[in-house]
Amino acid sequence: MIARIWNGYATNANAPAYESLLQEKIIPSIEQKNISGFKGLQLLKRDLGNETAFTTIMWFESMDAVKQFAGEDFETAHVPAESQAILSRFDGRSVHCELRYDNLAKQHC
Repeated sequence: MIARIWNGYATNANAPAYESLLQEKIIPSIEQKNISGFKGLQLLKRDLGNETAFTTIMWFESMDAVKQFAGEDFETAHVPAESQAILSRFDGRSVHCELRYDNLAKQHC
């Protein structure tokens, strides 16, 4: 499994609007693409005091599945204009990590 990790940052005033945009529009649009090998997405939120950080972790079966989603330049972040208008800053590139150990499944059974 491959994790595609990306970070975006919003002012505290804009954080609720960005979270709503993610949950109501962006995440559903990703899920509706029915990308072969896409396993799911997690959204993390962190209060940094003067801003709010959002981390998305998208899970894929393989790098081929990542490339199906992101294209050959798969590290380039795909940040819609709507998101760019709300965010104060964001990563221009996504990080990809191979999952080597996962005990969450055991804990949820």
